Amino acid sequence: MRPAPTILHLDMDAFFAAAEQAAKPSLRGKPVVVGGIGPRGVVSTASYEARVFGVRSAMPTAQARRLCPNAAYLSPRFTVYRHVSDLVMELLHELSPLVEPLSLDEAFVDLEAGGVAAETAAVRAVGEQLRRDIRAVTGLTGSVGLAGAKMLAKIASEAAKPDGLVVIEPGTERELLGPMPVRTLPGVGPATAEALRRAGIATVAETAEAGEAELVRLLGRAHGAGLYAMALGRDDRPVVAERDAKSVSVEDTFDVDLTDRTRVRAELLRLADRCVQRLRAAGRSGRTVVIKVRNYDFSTLTRSETLRGPTDDPSVVREAATRLLETVDTTGGVRLLGVGVSGLADFTQEDLFAQAATEREAAEAALAAQAAPAVETAGPGEAEPAEEAQPRVWHPGIDVVHEEFGAGWVQGSGVGRVTVRFEQPWSAPGRVRTFAIDDPALRPGEPLPLVGGDPAAQLPGAAVGPVGHPEADGGPASQSSVPATRPKFLSAGALGESGGEEISSR
Repeated sequence: MRPAPTILHLDMDAFFAAAEQAAKPSLRGKPVVVGGIGPRGVVSTASYEARVFGVRSAMPTAQARRLCPNAAYLSPRFTVYRHVSDLVMELLHELSPLVEPLSLDEAFVDLEAGGVAAETAAVRAVGEQLRRDIRAVTGLTGSVGLAGAKMLAKIASEAAKPDGLVVIEPGTERELLGPMPVRTLPGVGPATAEALRRAGIATVAETAEAGEAELVRLLGRAHGAGLYAMALGRDDRPVVAERDAKSVSVEDTFDVDLTDRTRVRAELLRLADRCVQRLRAAGRSGRTVVIKVRNYDFSTLTRSETLRGPTDDPSVVREAATRLLETVDTTGGVRLLGVGVSGLADFTQEDLFAQAATEREAAEAALAAQAAPAVETAGPGEAEPAEEAQPRVWHPGIDVVHEEFGAGWVQGSGVGRVTVRFEQPWSAPGRVRTFAIDDPALRPGEPLPLVGGDPAAQLPGAAVGPVGHPEADGGPASQSSVPATRPKFLSAGALGESGGEEISSR
């Protein structure tokens, strides 16, 4: 416990939803919900306007729609969120070399390591300046908590929401924590809270009064002793600059249970490829391949296989995932599939089984080519035969461009039509127009820079090409890495983890 409030906790306010409101003028001041939009979708973030109606993160989207039917329900745009997050993290690194990111929108900062004077007035001034800088660079707001311990700094930032700053002076911790529910303390989940409730313990003050011996008896030595220290406001955990990832994983929830074994395998292979892309983007390799299967009845199975060495070879990961799938009965229907790689390393061990897998795929491709019927190619001056057109999927919130009307975003689609609102972050609320889903003048667009940006520019790292399919539970369709050099423009058009893609440090 420090004698001065030199640990800062930053939490951006309703990050994803606030970014979408900043990017879409017509949504400012209105309820916005970002997450999975399918029947099994889950809310990732709700704007404060939507929270008034009871909408919360991790709530099923179907329930959110019942509570707030007039909200805008949008698919997430992770390329944009990641870019804005990088801008915010740059600001934090200017304050101190010790920055511990917890997610895209949350981090601890050790101001003492940055040379800030250990005085309340000095750290408060730093916190207020940080809030101003974040608004200037991103157009968004963040809440700041300052205290002598990480636990207290996080509690302070929560009390500061939205768009505020709270300082907890050393020596006032027990008075502040006492009336709070015990679940305020880190590590107290539903099971621990229920065990304490049965013992008549509901608040932090009651937890401290119970004494260490009683908590150890109820919860075990490690958990009981740790909880007692927390209840007294003691938290000596340091700010850790690097949180080494333990695993990389991706998963999808399906709108309709998959019962076709061939389809299940195809989806698993697709997830394996995405997992390897994430692995390579992080500059890592892994030794253990894990699959996750959630059945129609919500029972969840995991299977894993440890390889002889770390790899980032997609063929190896696909083959291992396929072998693991063969050990799982999917005849009743599959609700969710996931593929992960753990046992991470920062190198790849070239290995005989990787080479064999690659050679086997090449051989299979050659045999398939030999067995395929001959196709007559077009002669000189003749047009190549047209490929069968794939139906377009336009998810609410994604960026589009129309040849005549310019940039906009999808407001909704269905029955062969797509509705687009044509506006940009720096414009007034735009007009709405409806097109056929296969209108050749309409194509997927890229995220635009926000207020103060060059209207002709686009976000770095934005994906180009067909519209992806965000996971039904709120995961991203894709995540592009942000280049090391980023333009400094206002990115108000930016803004978990229920499924989707994840690099886990837990």
